Amino acid sequence: MNPQKKIKPTNSLNITIAGTGYVGLCTGVCMAHTGHNVTCVDIDEQKINLMKSGKSPIYEEGLEELMNLNKERLTFTTDHAMAYQNADVIFIGVGTPEKKDGSANLSYVFSVAKQIAHNVKKDCVVVVKSTVPIGTNDKVENIIKSELKEQVTVHVASNPEFLSQGTAVRDTLHASRIVIGVENEYSENILRQAYEGFSDVPIIVTNRRSAEMIKYASNDFLALKISYINEIANLCELIGADIEEVAKGMGFDDRIGNKFLRAGIGYGGSCFPKDTKALHWLASFHDYEIKTIKAAIEVNEQQKFKLFKKSRKYYENLEGLTVAVLGLTFKPGTDDLREAPSLVNVPLFVDDGARVKVWDPIGSGTFKKQMEREWNKELLENVKYCETIESTLLGTDICFIFTEWPEVKALTPKDFITTMNRAIILDGRNSYDLNTFIGTGVIYESIGRSVIG
Repeated sequence: MNPQKKIKPTNSLNITIAGTGYVGLCTGVCMAHTGHNVTCVDIDEQKINLMKSGKSPIYEEGLEELMNLNKERLTFTTDHAMAYQNADVIFIGVGTPEKKDGSANLSYVFSVAKQIAHNVKKDCVVVVKSTVPIGTNDKVENIIKSELKEQVTVHVASNPEFLSQGTAVRDTLHASRIVIGVENEYSENILRQAYEGFSDVPIIVTNRRSAEMIKYASNDFLALKISYINEIANLCELIGADIEEVAKGMGFDDRIGNKFLRAGIGYGGSCFPKDTKALHWLASFHDYEIKTIKAAIEVNEQQKFKLFKKSRKYYENLEGLTVAVLGLTFKPGTDDLREAPSLVNVPLFVDDGARVKVWDPIGSGTFKKQMEREWNKELLENVKYCETIESTLLGTDICFIFTEWPEVKALTPKDFITTMNRAIILDGRNSYDLNTFIGTGVIYESIGRSVIG
């Protein structure tokens, strides 16, 4: 994708985006890039002012650049009445966070539905972009119909997103597919017009409930693949096989494919953990159990502690030791910490008696703020935030790698040997070729592969 290349404008629509998180903001900016007039509305005034100044509130490659390239077609506001009254299409892209029981919290979606009903002045299509349980679009439609203040017709459609954090702009403009769930031809035609500028992207048209299920079934299948390959990796360690060779051999089979077969310490982020739990809850609500999804959730939770368990080979506990942690976010290319392994491991290290030095190129500030909200003073005092990898490794007794940032992957055995008290590396992302460490004096353990040293 070349963000400097403007796409030829379509027969433009007035589009409103409710919510400016990953889904909402990326959708809005990309819709503006394809020629539509886009209004992004959010309740967070500070965030809106930031975007008005040309700054993106989230770290996402190419997003801020695209925002400024298309600023003449982008409006950011907290005024719901202004945002909804003249829209042809309204995308709902607010969060659906996980409740304690694992179900999806739909209060934000329903709140937006009421706001739309109270403020629309013309016929329009409301599109649920947020990931929602099957049947939610029907509820949104009922809310809008019951709350409408004007004599207008509002159609409701489902249009789930399939973007990945770190590549969200590319995934939106050059999607693998666009799924449209509609109950009438009018909604289909409007959404086809909205996506007219997204060239060479297949459009799948189905009913709303099938579209909602496509999203969950897709995400949960990918989570299944990750948990499966992690289970195989754990067995590889016990029998002397190499998970990378195993995954490579599997990937040549077109029926399996080579994506999402990288072993590690589990998936995180805003989608897989939440969506697997939500589908598991939904099935349970209907007195049905999806055993494969339940297993994927359990495997992923256990996998997060894999490195901590490995550390017991070298130290009875971490009492009095200095621990290095490289990477805090759930994956490189994003500042998102949701369900990141670091969130459960760093407190565990401190509780085990360690002093912990952490490094992340963009996630440290967010991590620190979250920890200050959730941890006690003793925990906070035993965590040091470092500016460089070198200062993080200096004087440490063991190193845990949780995120495979390019800066981490660029490290050499010498970098560890010359800075650490004892060069023991536990890598949860298989960041290095095993041959790199043979004969160097570094003890290197990863996931599903031989131990070096």
